[in-house]
Amino acid sequence: MSSISDLITREYSNFRGVDFSNGDVSLQRSPDALNMWKKYDVNDCVQTRPGMKLLNNFGNKILGLFFLNLDGVEHVLVHTGPKLLKWNNYPNMPAQTTELWDTMNIVESKSFIFNNTLFILDGINYLEYDGETLKQVEGTIPNVTYYRNPDGSTPIDSDTDTDLVYQPVNLLTSLRNNLFIGDGESTEYHLNSEDLDSSSTYLMSATVNGQILVENIDFSVDRLKGIVTFNEAPEKDVEVIITYSKTEKGNKERILNCKLLCEFDNRIFFSGNPNYPNTVFHCEIDNPRYIREDVHYTCGMDLAKIRAIVPGNGVLWVIKEMEQNSSSIYYLTPTLDSSYNKIYPSVNGSISLGCTSLGVNFNDDIVFFSKRGLEGVSNSSLYSEQILQHRSSKIDSKLLKEHGYEDMKIAEYNGYLFCLVNSHVYLADSRARFNNNTDIEYEWFYWELPFNITFIKEYRGNLYLGNETGDLFILDGIIDNNQDIESYWTTAKDDFNYPSYTKTTNKRGNVANLYKMDNKEIHVDTIVDGTLKEKTILSDEKGYITYRIKDKKFKDIQLKFSSNKPFGLFSCTLQGFVAGYIKK
Repeated sequence: MSSISDLITREYSNFRGVDFSNGDVSLQRSPDALNMWKKYDVNDCVQTRPGMKLLNNFGNKILGLFFLNLDGVEHVLVHTGPKLLKWNNYPNMPAQTTELWDTMNIVESKSFIFNNTLFILDGINYLEYDGETLKQVEGTIPNVTYYRNPDGSTPIDSDTDTDLVYQPVNLLTSLRNNLFIGDGESTEYHLNSEDLDSSSTYLMSATVNGQILVENIDFSVDRLKGIVTFNEAPEKDVEVIITYSKTEKGNKERILNCKLLCEFDNRIFFSGNPNYPNTVFHCEIDNPRYIREDVHYTCGMDLAKIRAIVPGNGVLWVIKEMEQNSSSIYYLTPTLDSSYNKIYPSVNGSISLGCTSLGVNFNDDIVFFSKRGLEGVSNSSLYSEQILQHRSSKIDSKLLKEHGYEDMKIAEYNGYLFCLVNSHVYLADSRARFNNNTDIEYEWFYWELPFNITFIKEYRGNLYLGNETGDLFILDGIIDNNQDIESYWTTAKDDFNYPSYTKTTNKRGNVANLYKMDNKEIHVDTIVDGTLKEKTILSDEKGYITYRIKDKKFKDIQLKFSSNKPFGLFSCTLQGFVAGYIKK
């Protein structure tokens, strides 16, 4: 009978991540690991994840957390249920708060900062906060006509078209300016609109040669005809600015009902309005208070919802849900235009697989979650073809079974794409990739948190987590709100490259290199042909441990390192002998 008696040493090191694919697992990956990751700024070992520290309970579901740093002072606002609170003593607890708003939408809100002002969008409100005052965004009042005669005509010596509109209507305000040149005789000034809003909605004003005049005192208004009659005719050649209000039904709601936004090309882009599911809007350059009514982009002829708008590679990517065989990827490219200065025409891409939840630019990789897992958009040529590459084959068997996969939350955290479904976390590692046939994929780690989390936010290297009941946590420390963290790393099934032979371990000669974390309770066990066999409990005091392993006549074996206290593992070894052929 054939046998092999030479001592074989197996070393497991340079650990990369988990592999839940149920196939052959590399010795550098784990088919079963929990609450482990690599904290690259400390070392390159796999170690226990950080804990969850409770900061405060705000009473209602956490839907937004916003930071505005002004002159070194951190202003922190919390969207909780229908309220927007200012956290006055951040980060101390219990939190001392001031209520700023009480009619917030009960959905997750978005934000951006422009010119030291925080802007918040929640699907019904578009708010701005400057560190002292919170208010609805007051749209920039556009000059919709420019230097006309009192009767509304354009001066004969003007080089402009008689129908020229100087600035389009702003979706964010019903107010508009008409600019005239006084002729010294006319008291009646004809506006470019009729059926104006009533005086109870807006009491009109006018500025004549720099002096502010008021309706019913200095002039009267025929709102039906759109005519302003001054008590005294403005002098010849003076500037006359008349401000009036004309509400266009649904204008403001085009933006207020949006639930997606992003910054691109010095503008804010908006989407996610359920009444305009395939449409993208944007503000004027460097002015988030002005959104022209005549500028929007329709992505596709179908009404498939836009799930994500993502800047990257010099364009704005628009990622939609799947709709039969239509394209699900579009991109808006900045293009100079003689009339509008710059426009963003929509071009459909070559990908039809749709987005089920979210998309993001992850370290210059445009990725989104489809019904198959995480996908990446790779450009062979931006203007002709995009190639879809899969990014998550190592975790798909587990990820795609998650209840609530379509409601995933994501954030970039310490070089990882932090993907949260309820209490389960999947971490895509931007620093560890591998080639899988023609795809470039990420390595992944897997965590389980003690509570369901419905909100996450990264800010300056910190990750904040909120839940349905108003608890707000920060990822920090070594315990989960007074609970120990169970973590473990299991090596891949190893048959010593002799799948047809039985094996026996060498009782001595086994060592693991550890990261010192003052842990005296590290369990070292084996899994022999699928059966866990408890072995020993050791300490990381020396930075390494030696362990005796005595298992016989097995086909394959695994090592399992575990603890309820933090530990870190650089490498481990296992020695054994190959014996005879496996018998029935």
